[in-house]
Amino acid sequence: MNDDAIATQFEEHRTRLRAVAYRMLGSTSEAEDAVQEAWLRLNRSDAETIDNLPGWLTTVVARVALDMLKARNRRREDYVGSWSPEPVVTAGTDASDPEREALIADSVGLALLVVLETLSPKERLAFVLHDMFAVSFQEIAAIVDGTPDAARQMASRARRRVRGAATVDSDLPRQREVVDAFLRAARDGDFEALVSVLDPDVVFRHDGGSGRRAQGPIVGAEAVARSALARGRRFVGLAEPAVVNGAAGIVVASGNHVIGVAGLTVAGDRITEIDLVTDPAKLRDARRPRA
Repeated sequence: MNDDAIATQFEEHRTRLRAVAYRMLGSTSEAEDAVQEAWLRLNRSDAETIDNLPGWLTTVVARVALDMLKARNRRREDYVGSWSPEPVVTAGTDASDPEREALIADSVGLALLVVLETLSPKERLAFVLHDMFAVSFQEIAAIVDGTPDAARQMASRARRRVRGAATVDSDLPRQREVVDAFLRAARDGDFEALVSVLDPDVVFRHDGGSGRRAQGPIVGAEAVARSALARGRRFVGLAEPAVVNGAAGIVVASGNHVIGVAGLTVAGDRITEIDLVTDPAKLRDARRPRA
């Protein structure tokens, strides 16, 4: 197999590999790094001896992502405040881009990624590979240096954690109506209207990046509404609707410069979670939606 043939086959699998890596890492930039490392390793290998190239590449990406997760978790021990995944904005700008669409397929919203962040690296790998990409427990066991039964137990623990998260409304237009009502109330300074669209136990998380003033999660409709009115008025004026990780969300932009992206989780016609990301490092690929 010549170099051109190898490159062609790799490109055929790149979209799927990026989707695997993004679910593992919650970062488009780190996902691309993991895929690039798989390409480098393929170039250093004898492709003729690889019987199942898709499986081989998936295994390599998973192992690289697992190592990256372990290293990142060690670094994050000193992180102060909320840590959020890197958002993917697809409204208007690039909704027809198959690679970015693959990243958010299967309802991989920010809320789910936040839950995945609570898992151990091996639990996350087992859940992502088995439940999202139908990789067998025997194959997963080889990646984590364990047994198929151990891999099955890791996926089961992860699944229970994911199922424990709030049920999310899947109707995107209805999500949009709820988020629009939230924005209107915030712009009007209408505290009662704001509270009415928030779940009583709503959770607001803000990731402003390492080294910035930390703010822990805010819980409760009235507390979140007060924070939105007291601290968010200047952002609300710059906010516009967007699709963030496949769900209704908000992009805050000044001109073409994106300064914030919020993923909102809607369940039972109320907002149950708000994940605001203003960390510049996580917004490098974010783009303002076009009408």
